[in-house]
Amino acid sequence: MTKDKTPAYGGQAVVEGVMFAGKHTYVTAIRRNDNTIEFFEVIKKENIWLKRLKKVPIIRGIAAIIEASANGTKHLNFAAERFGVNPGEEVEKPRETSKATFFLSLAVIGVLSFLFGKFIFTLVPVFLAAAFKPVISGHIGQNLLEGLFKILFLLSYIYFVSLTPTIKRVFQYHGAEHKVINTFENGLDLTVANVQSQSRLHYRCGSSFILFTVVVGVIIYLFVPTDPLWLRVLYRILLIPVVLGISFEVLQITNKLREMPVLKFLGYPGLWLQLLTTKEPMDDQVEVAILSFQEMLKRDGEYEQTVPNQNEKIV
Repeated sequence: MTKDKTPAYGGQAVVEGVMFAGKHTYVTAIRRNDNTIEFFEVIKKENIWLKRLKKVPIIRGIAAIIEASANGTKHLNFAAERFGVNPGEEVEKPRETSKATFFLSLAVIGVLSFLFGKFIFTLVPVFLAAAFKPVISGHIGQNLLEGLFKILFLLSYIYFVSLTPTIKRVFQYHGAEHKVINTFENGLDLTVANVQSQSRLHYRCGSSFILFTVVVGVIIYLFVPTDPLWLRVLYRILLIPVVLGISFEVLQITNKLREMPVLKFLGYPGLWLQLLTTKEPMDDQVEVAILSFQEMLKRDGEYEQTVPNQNEKIV
């Protein structure tokens, strides 16, 4: 398999483990507190309207976020529940939910995320920038100052949460996830030594996406008024889907250009942010990530034999 044809697998760090997304399945491996490895699988069930939306530029970014959030929540819950279970003790298996319940849960999660993420990280910088208007005025100056506050908020938040032991370990598994994908994409055998030799940074990381939303937002906001303040706030809220959609496209573009000597630098700011959101993993954490990836490949291959006519791009 040539590098150009290597599937673009993705993943997510969870409590004491890693989830990897394949073409037909999502697989998580965690190391429980009795040192055993446990797997969790969710078979990929493509939603028709999401599948259609994922083919539309800009809008496909929103669809990808919704899909990733829905699937990621299941694996995060599994990891948190199973790691805390005493050796030999069993917990009730997750039950399948109806579509109505699924989308209701998704809506609740989305509202909570919106209230915290958008009102804190989007609107607070607006008010702070407005407070400095006597010092830095003008449309461009206010937009740049607002963007600066957003970056400072983002970096401060990531830094302080990374100081907690649990989040630090999650960030180590995040690094292990990237190292495994880099090892696979570079055509190397998935051994602990090979994986540890790889970079913990990757162009497709969601951390890069978060940073791009700040940069893209600053550019988009140049085309809308900053006065009066209430109109500025309204535009920030209304343009959130646009900023997210365009940021997703920028992330895809920087990934495609990463092999070009000059244009690859476009993705560097996102890689720099990953220096905070990933940590160098230990060998036992890398082992978990490898097992998760190998199990995903194994099960994905089994489903590939039973569903031969699907040729979707892996996200």
